Amino acid sequence: MIVKFSELYQKDLEMQKARYERIAAGYEEYYGKAPLSFFSAPGRTEVGGNHTDHNHGCVLAAAVDLDIVAAAAPNGEDVVRLKSAEYEKLDEIGLSDLSVQEEETEKSASLIRGVCARCRELGYRVEGFNAYTATQVLKGSGLSSSAAFEVVVVTIISHLFNDGKIDAVTAAQIAQYAENVYFGKPSGLMDQTASSVGGFTAIDFRDPKKPVLEKVDFDLAQQGYALCIVDTGGSHADLTGDYAAIPQEMKKVAGLLGVQVLRDADEAEFWKRLKELREKAGDRAVLRAMHFFSDNLLAQEEAKALKAGDFASFKEMIIASGRSSATRLQNVFSCHNPSEQGLSLALAISEKILAGKGAWRVHGGGFAGTIQAFVPMNMLEEYREKIENVFGEGSCHVLSIRSAGGTKVEI
Repeated sequence: MIVKFSELYQKDLEMQKARYERIAAGYEEYYGKAPLSFFSAPGRTEVGGNHTDHNHGCVLAAAVDLDIVAAAAPNGEDVVRLKSAEYEKLDEIGLSDLSVQEEETEKSASLIRGVCARCRELGYRVEGFNAYTATQVLKGSGLSSSAAFEVVVVTIISHLFNDGKIDAVTAAQIAQYAENVYFGKPSGLMDQTASSVGGFTAIDFRDPKKPVLEKVDFDLAQQGYALCIVDTGGSHADLTGDYAAIPQEMKKVAGLLGVQVLRDADEAEFWKRLKELREKAGDRAVLRAMHFFSDNLLAQEEAKALKAGDFASFKEMIIASGRSSATRLQNVFSCHNPSEQGLSLALAISEKILAGKGAWRVHGGGFAGTIQAFVPMNMLEEYREKIENVFGEGSCHVLSIRSAGGTKVEI
C-alpha cells in the first residue's frame, strides 16, 4: 500500500510535516544523508473479542490515528540498523545469522531479527537497510505499540526490496511470528492484523493461516460519540506470565474436550461436562472458557449491530463483553499484585459517569494499562475532566479510526 501524506494525515497536517522533518533529521544524524523513503503503521484498538483470537475466535478491531513512522534507505551492507527516537540504543542485526538469540528476548532487536528471518523463510528478499523511527503509539498505551513496530519493519522490507508485494495479511502473520518466536510473547494475530490492514475490521481467525476479513463501514462521530482510551498508568512489566496463562488455560479446557482450541469445541458438551472440567482444569480455566464462548459470539454480533446502524445494541454488548472480561476472563488486575487495580477503578468511574448513556470495557490484553469508553460528544469534556482528575492530565486519549494500515507514505 502507498498512501499520500495529505490523505494519511487529514488533521494536524502542519504538525505531522514538522514531525516528519524531525524524523528525517534524526536519520541524517545517525546515518548521514540518503534518498529516504517513509513508512507508517498505526496503533490499534480492540473493540470486540477480548482474548478470543489465540483460540481461533472472532474479533472486531480498528486502526487508530496514532502511528509509528520510519525513515529508511538501503545501506548496501549485510546488516539492518534501526534507531528509535524514544530509546538510546541503536539496534544492529547481522543478516548472516537470523537464528533466535536468547539475550534479545523481549527486546526490540528480537522483533527486527524475527521479521527478517520470517520474510526470508517465505521467499522474500531481505537486504541491509538503515532506519530511524518515531512513534505516537507509546509503549503500554494499550494500542499495541509492538504490533505497529513489527508491521512498519515488514512494510520497509516489502517496499525497499520486494516492490510492495507483501500483502497486509501476510505482513501481519510475519509480525506475529516475530513476536511469538523471537520476542517470546504468545500473542494472537489480532493486533498485527488490525495494524497491517487498517480501518474498522471484523476478523474471523477460525483458520489463522487464512483469516477472513470484513470491513465495517461505520462512522462513530455521526452517532454523536467519541472513542476514548484511558491510560491508567499501570505497568506491563512482569505480566508476561499473566498473559500467557490465558491461552494456556483455554487450550487446556479445549484439550479435555478433544480439540486444540476452543473455537473447535462443542459448547453444549462443555456445559454438560462442567463438573469434570473444573476438577481437571481448575475453576479459572473453566471461567475463561465461558468467556471465550460468549465473547466470540459478541464480537460477531457487535459487527452486525454496527453494520445495521444499531448503536444502542452495540453499546449494550460492549458493556456485557467488559463484564465478562472482569468476572470470567479475570484480566482487569493481576492476582500477583492485587493492590494495583487501576483498570477496575477506571471502569467503576466510567460506569458512574456513563451509565445509561455510554459504554466501557477493558481494552486490549488487560491486567494493566488502558480501558476503552464510548462517550457521548456532549459529555466528552465532563468525562475527560473527571477521569483525568484521577489518572492525570493527558491520560484520556480521544481517537479517530484510520483507514490505512501499514503503508509507504508518498510525500
